[in-house]
Amino acid sequence: MPPTLASLVRHPGLKLSVLAGEDRLETPVRWAHVSELADPVPYMDGGELLLITAMQLKAEDPDEMSRYVRRLVGAGVVGLGFALGVKYDEVPLALAEAAKEEGLPLLGVPRRTPFIAISKAVSAAIAADQYRAVTAGFEAQRELTRAAIGAEGPAALLARLASHVDGWAALYDASGSVVAAAPDWAARRAARLVTDVERLRSRPGPASIVVGGGGGAGATGAEPAEDTAVADRVELQSLGTGRRTRGVLAVGTGAPLGTAERYAVHSAVALLTLTTERSRALREAEQRLGAAVLRMLLAGEPDHARAVAGRLYGGLLDAPFRMLVAEVPSGGAAHQARMASSPADEAPAPAQAPAERPADAATAGTGTSVSTGTGTGTGMGIGRSTGSGTGAVPGTGPGTAPGAGATMAAGAGAAVGEPEPADPLATLADTMEAAAARTGESVLVVPDGERLIVLAPDGGSAVEACAEHARAVESRRGTKARPRGRGAAAPHGDELVIGLSAPAGPIAAAAAYRQAEQALSVARRRGRMLVEHEQVAAGSVLPLLADDAVRAFADGMLRALYEHDATGRGDLVASLRAWLSRHGQWDAAAADLGVHRHTLRYRMRRVEEILGRSLDDPDVRMELWLALKATASCTST
Repeated sequence: MPPTLASLVRHPGLKLSVLAGEDRLETPVRWAHVSELADPVPYMDGGELLLITAMQLKAEDPDEMSRYVRRLVGAGVVGLGFALGVKYDEVPLALAEAAKEEGLPLLGVPRRTPFIAISKAVSAAIAADQYRAVTAGFEAQRELTRAAIGAEGPAALLARLASHVDGWAALYDASGSVVAAAPDWAARRAARLVTDVERLRSRPGPASIVVGGGGGAGATGAEPAEDTAVADRVELQSLGTGRRTRGVLAVGTGAPLGTAERYAVHSAVALLTLTTERSRALREAEQRLGAAVLRMLLAGEPDHARAVAGRLYGGLLDAPFRMLVAEVPSGGAAHQARMASSPADEAPAPAQAPAERPADAATAGTGTSVSTGTGTGTGMGIGRSTGSGTGAVPGTGPGTAPGAGATMAAGAGAAVGEPEPADPLATLADTMEAAAARTGESVLVVPDGERLIVLAPDGGSAVEACAEHARAVESRRGTKARPRGRGAAAPHGDELVIGLSAPAGPIAAAAAYRQAEQALSVARRRGRMLVEHEQVAAGSVLPLLADDAVRAFADGMLRALYEHDATGRGDLVASLRAWLSRHGQWDAAAADLGVHRHTLRYRMRRVEEILGRSLDDPDVRMELWLALKATASCTST
């Protein structure tokens, strides 16, 4: 505890007497200051015990003393020490009455007690308090360190921290979900701070915010009433060494943290950051190992991949998994933010399909992230997900790694204090890894240039988290399907398309990758965020025609017929459409057009002459029908 007026009065060497303000002696004293100025307020900082002899004061003037004391109280002076036997043998009545009226403690200082003795006593008490705080902080650091390296990990650390601060503590993962809390009832209170945690995560790290105010109950072992919980003062601290937040620590107390408590919180932040940010050498080794495993799977070498993976992936290759391919469309706001955050000499090269990558690759890249949560519910899985790097090549790889600039952190150029531009790929990786960590699943995450490739257990939490994330994003967009026509603009902020393969095993990894790419292509064309391979064949093929290359082909194929019809010498395009829609039935098609069947036959011969192609060829009929549908789609948009 810092020194108080009461502790100074009890000091045996000072012999101070209380003349006014007996009920406010427990007020802390920040310093003792001597001033004989008639107005010392400009030189006060608040919390001082002011020592005077009244040499320059009109101490017997009631109005003067009333103004003097009132200004001292307004400046935050906590007490007034009056030297007895210097100018006045007793405290003037005007000063004593003014002090009582304003509630300012007034202490009598005997002549044999020099002011310097009071200053030394205050200074020594402050130093002793600071020493106690530092000692308590080091002891807290030792206890927290022992808890962090123990079997219970972050859960035990939070319990010790909550005890040290006489409050509660909670840990959020990179996606903003509560993974551990102490005491147990604190998890419900921490869940109500998700919005504030999201606000903190949007800022470049390190960052902190304070939510609420004082007056709430501390951690007494029982959950406080619902209506008093909101009175807690909660500090949210970001975790991580870079600009990208890897987790958030919440500490709730009934009052602002003291020095010792602050030391404990800082120690907890450092230890939890070490948990979430592993050593660079270990992370890079895991990245290279994961990239090699994925490359072997796509090269058709599942046995070698399983041998290299060992136990690191927790059985990921021993059960059916899903292959996920995600990318940020070119030209979108998120794509531009990613490009702006990468140095010019690290611009990512385009990714190649597995079939285009020869098997003699020597470079694996270093962009793999591995999440292997422990499944204990203590949040230990936070530190198992790296999600950053320089783009591993997922295929059988050429000699160059295309993802040199595919770091998972975005917005490196954001101004300090401004929200960091969201990186959709990083958000997706964090979401899936956090879900996997909470349930003990293993996922393999490989940034590949402007893409993200993920292997996750079929039917597991990571795949479900991806689907929920996609539904949430599409809900924010306000639509679940938005075909992107020629002039359609990519949506802002959440631009991301994801293709998800059917369940597969290690031996079929290459096929799963192709399925994911096909689903990704369909998602891109349909304006959807997520398409599973099972959905590729669903619906109509017509949305697949919404492509500039297809439309250019259709325009070129039908241009001569449109030019012919423009001269007014017969409606060949409409006649061709009617004839094809009736599967070559002359009478039915002629009836639809309202012409004689001989007229329709003549028009079809003219179509063949103009195009130089025979309508007896089924391939020609198919191409013409698709061209007509493509041009009709273009006209309608």
